[in-house]
Amino acid sequence: MKPAVVIRKGAFVLAYNIQREELLPSEKAFAYKMKMEAMKRGGGRPAKDNSCQIGTNYRADNELSDQVGESARQVQRYIRLTELIPELLDYVDKKRIQFTVGVEISYLDQEIQQWVYEYIKENGVLKLKQVTALREQLKAGAITQAKMIALFQENQPGGKSSTNLTFTEKRLRQFFPPDYTAEQMRNVIEDLLTEWRSQESEA
Repeated sequence: MKPAVVIRKGAFVLAYNIQREELLPSEKAFAYKMKMEAMKRGGGRPAKDNSCQIGTNYRADNELSDQVGESARQVQRYIRLTELIPELLDYVDKKRIQFTVGVEISYLDQEIQQWVYEYIKENGVLKLKQVTALREQLKAGAITQAKMIALFQENQPGGKSSTNLTFTEKRLRQFFPPDYTAEQMRNVIEDLLTEWRSQESEA
């Protein structure tokens, strides 16, 4: 009987905490996630009177939405925040990252999230437009940290539109060994540009 008492007590504390208006986004995110998981585990169990429960149409997010007074979509957004690395989640709590921006960042893998954290740490802010541009770029393939930084700078709100420069492969090949792939050439160019920019800023 003792474990059941502990479970009931934990559920009561969780329900109480969700209702607190002063909850940090991270606290609400994990509270919603825990509650959602508990509801999903119980959602398919038969009721005590052996009547059919909601079955395959059961939606835990909709039920939780009714309980906490937020839309199901907003509940899902909060739960997405649990996919952030701790440093970025802390920035959301401190409002250094807007809530909607944090949700978008949560879809990135952890290595890229670490790059994003380093960028924000150095530059102070990141807007939704920049993260959206990054996610679109990632659909086309892998990206380097240097290219991510360049992409963020190109997509700064209110910034000037980027200038497109085109180099033919024949023109670039003269600077590289014959066996270099296009990816290797691109990485070298990005590294050199990053080094040049660093030298310019120190001059």
